[in-house]
Amino acid sequence: MSPQVQAALDRARAARSAQDMAGADAAITQAAALAPDDRLVAFLLAQLRFERGLAAAELFTRAAALWPDNRDVTRNHALALAAEGQVAAAIALLADAVRRTPDWLDGHRVLASLRWVMGDRAGFDADLARAARGAVGHAGLWLGWFAVVVQTRDWARARAILDECAPALGTHAGHVQARLFVAGETGDLAAETALLAQTAGRQDAFLMIARIRHHLRGGDAAAALAIALSLAQAGGAFAGQVWPYVSTCWRLLGDARAGWLDGDPAFVRAMDVGLTGAELNELADVLRGLHQAQLPYAEQSVRGGTQTDRSVLLRHEPVIERTRAALMACVADYVAALPPLDPAHPLLSRPRGALRISGSWSVRLEGGGFNVTHSHPMGWISSAFYVSLPDAAQMGAAPAGHFHYGAPPPELGLDLAPYATIAPRVGQLVLFPSTLWHGTVPTLGGERLNIAFDVVGAG
Repeated sequence: MSPQVQAALDRARAARSAQDMAGADAAITQAAALAPDDRLVAFLLAQLRFERGLAAAELFTRAAALWPDNRDVTRNHALALAAEGQVAAAIALLADAVRRTPDWLDGHRVLASLRWVMGDRAGFDADLARAARGAVGHAGLWLGWFAVVVQTRDWARARAILDECAPALGTHAGHVQARLFVAGETGDLAAETALLAQTAGRQDAFLMIARIRHHLRGGDAAAALAIALSLAQAGGAFAGQVWPYVSTCWRLLGDARAGWLDGDPAFVRAMDVGLTGAELNELADVLRGLHQAQLPYAEQSVRGGTQTDRSVLLRHEPVIERTRAALMACVADYVAALPPLDPAHPLLSRPRGALRISGSWSVRLEGGGFNVTHSHPMGWISSAFYVSLPDAAQMGAAPAGHFHYGAPPPELGLDLAPYATIAPRVGQLVLFPSTLWHGTVPTLGGERLNIAFDVVGAG
């Protein structure tokens, strides 16, 4: 690679890190002009155009010709085809790839996901099922098949997969964990207890979270807290996932530290973003064009609606660029108003400079639609920005359509109310810690269209 090409890629990387997508595009376009047959440059150009919401399928075709054995190119080529309305071609591309390389789990996952969101409830996992049955002892394929099915909450089908592979994998740690997950999520307390006893000597994070949830379901908040607090204070990848459980335990135990963690009042702020009615209408039209799926992705929190896939706030449309700038100005105000640094606190300990979006998406809910209670383990600050809402009659009586925060997921069976709810308003942004349980209350009818995003700081 020539020094000129490397310099252009370095500029692109710096611009991308700063989320200057137009600057990154210009730099990679220059690199592509200097090195038209460089496979990495071709891939990076296709990928950046895809992230910006621009036509990228033909660019991926070019990258695939230069780099035919790169599975990331193949996967993202399929995603670009789907984004441009060529869903059948995307499915055919991935189906051919996984039949040639049946152990490619990520390809199977994306293929199953594409089929699912386009409404294929019965056959979305057919290729993964075929691959698993063709490799009886391949734990990754069987557990990967289980994972895509269990995300649809088809518990009977998930159990059938585990039963089918039990002769070969019954003692495999992943197989035991899969059975434990199903037992916990379906309320089979006896099976969950037996499986937890079977894994008593193991301390991996999945099992520890399963024990937290088991203790909470059984009414032993103190036992749950002992596990959750040790994981949260240890830091690392799972800390963000367990802080919401710490909050729940402290609230159940009447411990004042819940106020320290979640804020007293909670670290939740609603503010007007300042976009005009015309800008909000234009933004709504752009977002509606992105909601092409028939069903939400199975792993998402959406029920009765759809959620986009790529980071919507990195797109090229001028109205989205203006929206992003306005939203980040509000985030900067939120961060500036936070209490002083506290090194033990998941929100207040984090660096507050160089704020950037770590993920963004749009949710479109129809009548009866809602977001289940969840948190954002990979974020720092999370959000909901309301672009379009049902009228009062369609919304229903309060708290229909409200954003609620603080209450744990209902499947834990806990009698713990939200801290509060917030009535949505068009043009309003709600910001809150990513570790806070949150969800929405269903509306009666109409359309509820929003943008959500997570923010992180430098470091």
